Amino acid sequence: MASVDFVTLEVADPAAAGRFRTDAFGLDAQVRLRASDAPTTGFRGFTMSLIASRPATVNALVDAAIDAGATPLKPAKKSLWGYGGVVQAPDGTIWTVASSSKKDTGPATRQIDQIVLQLGVADVAESKRFYVERGLAVTKSYGRKYVEFGAPSSPIKLSLYNRRALAKVAGVAPEGTGSHRIAIGGDAGPFTDPDGFVWEASTS
Repeated sequence: MASVDFVTLEVADPAAAGRFRTDAFGLDAQVRLRASDAPTTGFRGFTMSLIASRPATVNALVDAAIDAGATPLKPAKKSLWGYGGVVQAPDGTIWTVASSSKKDTGPATRQIDQIVLQLGVADVAESKRFYVERGLAVTKSYGRKYVEFGAPSSPIKLSLYNRRALAKVAGVAPEGTGSHRIAIGGDAGPFTDPDGFVWEASTS
């Protein structure tokens, strides 16, 4: 069963992006960084999603991100599916922070329960077939709207949205050009998917 071992964000200033990654979310090996000046404008077609157990922890992570220099895109609030908010890091990466719970059952922590890489794609069904053929296992699927892949050994889950739908979730316009500024490390690679997302062979 193929899995995602890490993602590499391509940023203009790895040192600054590293400080944000640590100060805001306490992440390290799962989210790597490397220097890039590849042209990119607008929505890059993906978001990083952090899942927490309760709203208080969502608030703590969002506040820490803003204190570290992030721009709020959507304030943390209740919704039909739970509680969450969206911020954009100084390097341009969009982060959603969410909990399926709408009520706090304990104090705020900085504990992240799950990391999900969300890709915005032109055709969810086509991309689903592409990834299944490369050994990724579907754990959730809602027609042409949403697909989630996972493996017990994977520290990062992969999900697919329609690009416009994901941009709406992120609170940004769907238009964008140039590099995605991300590479996905896993045992399914190397390859480039139908929407131009690059996978690299995992060395972990």
